[in-house]
Amino acid sequence: MNDAIIKEISFQYGLNILQHQPISSGLINTTLKIETDKGHFILQKINTQILKKPQAIHDNTFLLNHFLQQTKSAYTITTPLTTIHNKTIVTIDESSYRVFTFIPNTKTFQVVENAEQAYEAAKAFANFTHQFTKFDSSKLNIILPNFHNLSLRFQQFKNCLKNGNEKRIAENKKLIDEILSKEIICKKYESFIQSNEAKQRVTHHDTKISNVLFNEKQQAVCVIDLDTVMQGFFISDVGDMLRTYLSPVSEEEIDWNKIFIRKNILQAIYEGYVETMHNNLNNYELQHFFFSGEVLIYMQALRFLTDYFLNDEYYTIYYPEQNLNRTKNQLKLLQELQTTINNLHFHQYKK
Repeated sequence: MNDAIIKEISFQYGLNILQHQPISSGLINTTLKIETDKGHFILQKINTQILKKPQAIHDNTFLLNHFLQQTKSAYTITTPLTTIHNKTIVTIDESSYRVFTFIPNTKTFQVVENAEQAYEAAKAFANFTHQFTKFDSSKLNIILPNFHNLSLRFQQFKNCLKNGNEKRIAENKKLIDEILSKEIICKKYESFIQSNEAKQRVTHHDTKISNVLFNEKQQAVCVIDLDTVMQGFFISDVGDMLRTYLSPVSEEEIDWNKIFIRKNILQAIYEGYVETMHNNLNNYELQHFFFSGEVLIYMQALRFLTDYFLNDEYYTIYYPEQNLNRTKNQLKLLQELQTTINNLHFHQYKK
């Protein structure tokens, strides 16, 4: 963001921006921490290539914040500031910007370092959903349609086998067969979402550890980045945590021996989430708790391989086989999770 944009944003929000510095976390929006004459705030340039309707995001945030005020809840969510024209978004040269409240004495983590962090994060995301138990989640705008729709991702994969890169497809028949052999996950997912026992709630949809603010005692304060908040099933939030917290290495790792399930992290996620949500989740949902990890990991493997066969249109790559290796990484993680689930020994909640 250049000086002219910073100056215009200062005017629109009635702030005197004294200093600004980039915040590296987050892959979608450009984010700055700004120091003003009225305190510290967060300034973001919204990536409208992905988040095509930024006003819909802010409408959702307004609805949630209004509900918390009505119920006199002490729960904290980061809320957007309004401009001098009573708007929450400023448009400059066809780009959209917004300013958020800043929560002091907090920090984020990029990777899960220990079970305590996993427990606190899981508890935080569960608490977020729990706060809106009596809120009608159908009122929320759908920000990313079919974002965690495994059936759609599976169909997209089958389609790419017909119209994708013929050379890449021919070279990876064994991998394709492995992906297709796991279609049972898709069928089980379809059975779950079609069940009357599977409830839709206010769901975050992006539960990576960097979307939790921690205090100096490493206790979770609140969750942030509400851009993807929509109505959804709990398996989206739990599955995303299992996918991104359990392995000590990321989806970029190509030494498959380094990919394994940290069982203490698995237990911490389960305990942190279910301790808060067990009165909301029914037995049918509890029975699918660990299956949620299979759904999100399998979905990501499908998306990576689909993108590879479509010549890497969606995900950023730094070498030609990166999406292929990401696929293999996720399939190894899926295998490790399924093996671990079959050998679980710790206490599980039941109604």
